[in-house]
Amino acid sequence: MHDERLLCGWESKHAALWNQAPICIGHRLHELPEFTLDALARLIESYPRENYSIIHMGNRETDRRFWREGDLGGLNGQDVISAIANGRLWLNLRNVGEVAPEIGRMAETIFSELHKLVPGLATWNHRCGILVSSPNAQVYYHADLPAHALFQLIGRKRVYFYPPHEPFIRAEDLEHIAIYGLEVDIPYSRWYDEYACVFDFDPGQMLYWPHTAPHRIDNYDCLNVSLTLDFVTEAVRRKQMVTLANGILRYRFGLNPESDATTGPLFWSKALLQKMLRNSDWIKAKKASHRRIEFRLDKSTPGAILEM
Repeated sequence: MHDERLLCGWESKHAALWNQAPICIGHRLHELPEFTLDALARLIESYPRENYSIIHMGNRETDRRFWREGDLGGLNGQDVISAIANGRLWLNLRNVGEVAPEIGRMAETIFSELHKLVPGLATWNHRCGILVSSPNAQVYYHADLPAHALFQLIGRKRVYFYPPHEPFIRAEDLEHIAIYGLEVDIPYSRWYDEYACVFDFDPGQMLYWPHTAPHRIDNYDCLNVSLTLDFVTEAVRRKQMVTLANGILRYRFGLNPESDATTGPLFWSKALLQKMLRNSDWIKAKKASHRRIEFRLDKSTPGAILEM
């Protein structure tokens, strides 16, 4: 019988390594018609403005602002892909499952398969996105607050994963992400690479890594397209709650929280604090301060940007 599963190449060791170390397995998404460049161009053309980010990547070592957000500038889908193929750009299509329900159904199938493959795994708040990035572009050193999996569809890249603890990532770094929503604004030193787990990532491969493990990406000299899945588990949810609460204590009240415990009376006090303030105007203003629209794509020159 033909195997219709979307995931492939799973071994028992992957269940043992789940959330303990980065793992790489296979998938079939790159074979499907929903992920051809023509299909992606059609999707981009109709994508809601509130659900995408187009990022221009400067040089982290020399540019004061190395990660700036812009606008597609009214380009059609094919021209957007051409701009990315000729520029230094990174397009994030968020909430794809809501915009393209057929892709959302694929994501749910993948989660169903993972629930069977990983004993005891329970996930919710499922979201999927599509990333389209330029040849030789980089995604700088960063960490994510939800749990994440990455599926390569088109192109090739090198992905570096780092241990999810100090000195590679501090609690204060995660708090900054929770408050400001800017994942790439955390310290990085070149010597961290001596401790990285490195993957050359090809179409048909999926990567999953421990929660909050910092990582960075170098594209090879080709257009790249990837699918992301993010989700929470009970452990992830509690980590997110205490991280946001500690960020509120640090940035709103000037305190220096020392505990990141996810059980006990102190945790539940923090759970209440973050519930009361997570949708406050103060939080919204902090996130908005890092999400200014600063450029638009140039219709006349693929890959160029126009300042706004």
